[in-house]
Amino acid sequence: MTTAREAPVWGRIRGVYRALAVAHAPGGLRFPLGEHRSCSPRLALRWLRGRARDVADQLDPPYARVVWGWLGDADEHAWALRFVASGEPYVFRAADEGGTRYAFIAEPVGNAVEGRVP
Repeated sequence: MTTAREAPVWGRIRGVYRALAVAHAPGGLRFPLGEHRSCSPRLALRWLRGRARDVADQLDPPYARVVWGWLGDADEHAWALRFVASGEPYVFRAADEGGTRYAFIAEPVGNAVEGRVP
């Protein structure tokens, strides 16, 4: 319970990790597919994986397999988590048959670096 003078935790935390998904179409067009801010690299990557699932569901099977492979790679996910927690951005890229490229990015915002992975 919070008092009238105390803001809830989410009112005080200004998301120090950002996850975003972007589609880059041929010809230089850029389409944002969503952005999320969180207080931990784990939550940022969880959101990113959800968006990647959404994109994979819409791709033809040969192109979706690349995304599904990434989603199922526990070692890659652990590495990404450590990388983002240490203060570095992480990017996963995929493409479709029409040449549209998808970028899934998780990154710290400002000076967000954790001493441990939450």
